[in-house]
Amino acid sequence: MLKPSECTFYSGGHVGAETFFGECAEKWGIKEIEFSYAGHFIKRSKNVVMLDDKALQQGDVSMEIVSKHMNRQYNFSSVTKRVFQSIYHIVNNGMQIFAVGIIRDDNTVEGGTGWGVELGKFFNRNVHVFDKVKNEWFTWKQGQWVGDTPVIHETTFCGTGTRELTDESRKAIEELFCRSFGAK
Repeated sequence: MLKPSECTFYSGGHVGAETFFGECAEKWGIKEIEFSYAGHFIKRSKNVVMLDDKALQQGDVSMEIVSKHMNRQYNFSSVTKRVFQSIYHIVNNGMQIFAVGIIRDDNTVEGGTGWGVELGKFFNRNVHVFDKVKNEWFTWKQGQWVGDTPVIHETTFCGTGTRELTDESRKAIEELFCRSFGAK
């Protein structure tokens, strides 16, 4: 079992899943880093790394490619592009990806959360999604989602997901930390 003091948690500090993941990280004494950029509102700001234009460019990707890869159209605004660029930094720093959302029939995850999940798959990370409709954790294994009870086993991990957390989603996140680091 990892010691919380050995770990770093990454997120964007957004309302919902990212805030609750961050609250759990703080409760367990895990170092927390939120990535943001000028003009971006975040709810949780314990240790913010501000991304400048040069850093954001590292996560640049064509919105046409994102839309094609995700099997849906995305808004091509600069705001959406910046969000996706910042997601790159979150996922690039975490060796394990935890997300809360809804897994679609095409194996993608709804919303902007889905891009973080897809980057995790592309970067060959350990990717776990709590499907808030099925109320179950799934892990991406050999090209498919498999029911699982994940544990945080990497020293760097990230949490992302929906703004609308259910009580079951909160419980799933808290139980993840309990399984991984012991009860608090």
